[in-house]
Amino acid sequence: MLTVEKIGGTSMSQFKDVLNNVIIGKRSHTELYNRIFVVSAYNNVTNWLLEHKKTGEPGVYVNFLENADYSISLDSLCQRLLQINEGFRDIGLDLSEAKEFITYRIEQAKTMLYSLSKVLASGYVNTEDICLAAREILASIGEAHSAWNSVNILNNNGITAQFIDLCGFNDSFPLTIDERIHKAFKNIDFSKKLCIATGYTKGTEGIMRAFDRGYTEVTFSKIAVEVKANEAIIHKEYHLSSADPNIVGVNKVVPVGQTNFIVADQLADIGMEAIHPKASKPLELADINIRIKNTFEPEHPGTLISKNYVSQTPKIEIVSGTNKVLAIEIHDPMMVGEVGFDLRIMQIFAKFGVSYILKSTNANSITMVVWDNYKSRELISDLESNFYQITTERVAIVCVMGTNIAFPGFLYKASKALYENGINVESFGQSLRQVNMQFVIRREHYEKAVIALNDALCLQ
Repeated sequence: MLTVEKIGGTSMSQFKDVLNNVIIGKRSHTELYNRIFVVSAYNNVTNWLLEHKKTGEPGVYVNFLENADYSISLDSLCQRLLQINEGFRDIGLDLSEAKEFITYRIEQAKTMLYSLSKVLASGYVNTEDICLAAREILASIGEAHSAWNSVNILNNNGITAQFIDLCGFNDSFPLTIDERIHKAFKNIDFSKKLCIATGYTKGTEGIMRAFDRGYTEVTFSKIAVEVKANEAIIHKEYHLSSADPNIVGVNKVVPVGQTNFIVADQLADIGMEAIHPKASKPLELADINIRIKNTFEPEHPGTLISKNYVSQTPKIEIVSGTNKVLAIEIHDPMMVGEVGFDLRIMQIFAKFGVSYILKSTNANSITMVVWDNYKSRELISDLESNFYQITTERVAIVCVMGTNIAFPGFLYKASKALYENGINVESFGQSLRQVNMQFVIRREHYEKAVIALNDALCLQ
């Protein structure tokens, strides 16, 4: 049985646990193989290289964009990476060899960025393409660092491991992402070598152009499809649970156990990704199941995401949501009965590259819930210029999801739980497929709503 397994950044930073729980565990020597691991950069490293994903704090990439001294920033980063290496001394990392690898890789990056900056200064090229190239170069450093270290540690622990460097630093072949992956894994005997691949893959189309920070999961997905894996496994520092344990408490959640790709898509739509939607689709089409496992509970089977699973008994599997959304109401007295009125709205949404999470309508109003970010603010300004009245409100959306919730009583129980906790439903959405009930509520009620719904629907 061949598996492709992804290890996230938080888990990678605790590689001793990964080594003991995930890679070795209770396996015999022969059972260690027939696995390919796709690794993320260590925790926070990609934030240092690019920008902080949540706070926006600038990294090396921002220094490059602003024509600041990115060389000094890279030197500072190198020292941070060497400090990370120190933490793996006791599990077999050869610090001298590890230092040689990462310092050389950073020097290569400096040379590439210097060349890009000169081309950029010439004024003869498309600025966006050059900046994206710089972003790709920098992003790849984090995965190369963690993957190389992992192979060195494994080999020093008597496990035959091979470094699959998909970053393309040492070649200039004009390969697509799929071509590079195909070439890298061709003729490898997986029964004799445990492969550790970088989560970043260089390709002519640019993996970050299409997927940005979700690129590791895309690499993971494409490798699984390429090698025809029996299962794709994602190791996280927590289970895919009935709700966020940070909100409801560790003792108040249960692992989901089983769900399907449709529910995984619902999670991705509200930013709570079990897996990036553009990574899950190839696996779904190839009929490769995804398993979400907890790095620190290796004996637990985790949660299996499959194409055709539907719970035999009606039940709520997950309560989730976000408090970082905006409700936009477009009101116009002339809307009633006018065919194609919402087409005009959607053309403006498309212009700004904004996708909505929920859409609710009545005779002369349309409410859409979108992410509360700079794109939405630009969108609102344009909508105000084109329609009678635009009202916006910062809100939260809380969702009740499951593969089999088309059953009388679930909507009543959910609404009752919110009512009993003094939470008003500002807007609501549910499609005929009935896998997701979406409640728009006041932002300050978000955590209380998640707790109420989890207690009423998932713990019964």
